[in-house]
Amino acid sequence: MPEPERGPTPLTRQVAARIAGYIRETGAAPGDRLAERTLAAQLRVSRSPVRAALRLLADDGLVAAAEQGGYTVAGPGSRHTIPDESEAEKRYLRIASDRLDGELPDRVSENELVRRYGLTPAQLAHVLRRIAGEGWIERLPGYGWEFQPMLTSPQSYADSYRFRLTIEPAAVLEPGFVLDRPALEAVRAQQLELAEGGAGTVGNAELFARNRAFHEAVVACGRNPFFIDALRRVDTLRRLIEYRRALPRDRAAVRAREHVAIADLLLAGRNADAAEHLRRHLSTVSVEKQAGG
Repeated sequence: MPEPERGPTPLTRQVAARIAGYIRETGAAPGDRLAERTLAAQLRVSRSPVRAALRLLADDGLVAAAEQGGYTVAGPGSRHTIPDESEAEKRYLRIASDRLDGELPDRVSENELVRRYGLTPAQLAHVLRRIAGEGWIERLPGYGWEFQPMLTSPQSYADSYRFRLTIEPAAVLEPGFVLDRPALEAVRAQQLELAEGGAGTVGNAELFARNRAFHEAVVACGRNPFFIDALRRVDTLRRLIEYRRALPRDRAAVRAREHVAIADLLLAGRNADAAEHLRRHLSTVSVEKQAGG
């Protein structure tokens, strides 16, 4: 059964956000070329997710396809400008918090959101694109937006971890398992960066995105579309509650080292050991997060 066509992966969206930040921080001018190799080295990922992220940014009008191939920073006539990611993150997290607290109804209009959060139409469009891409809001036919169901209770959160304990180690042991080495090396590099100090500098949303990308990359190697589809669905459902239950950064670094160890076992072809490490990791992190919540 072929896997249904999907939008960008969490890793692609995360790399796209980091490229946008790189463009802003380096002061790159419209027309400046964006070299895949340079970006991959700067962001410590392989060129494959960089290529996918550049395509996503081109679709959003933030970069432009160059005549000679590749991409450049978009010019003044582009549809959008690179947003201030720190302010955009604050707007995003405020909406996420209000939704988790039940302060926002299931259906909202853009005018209501503009008034409630004091946003410009462009700022609202940016945050709605992100939320829609993450799957927790959808545009209604004709008018308005509808928030999608999310996990909010401690019981549903605990249930999600028991479900993951069932499917994730099993995916590693699937008979059709095929190691996607570039994808696994890319998420391993991200986890190594967290373990070596990066966990103390990233926000809760990015920490969740990196960890989600790691687990989904592992399960995707199982080549069972039911497993990966189920994990992606539960990851979308648990997103907002995870922001509240993010680990202290010293513990997040420990968990990142566990991710690196799991990746190393898979890269060495030791799938049975990797599955056992993954099972222990999920069991203990579940208890740790529920105790802290």
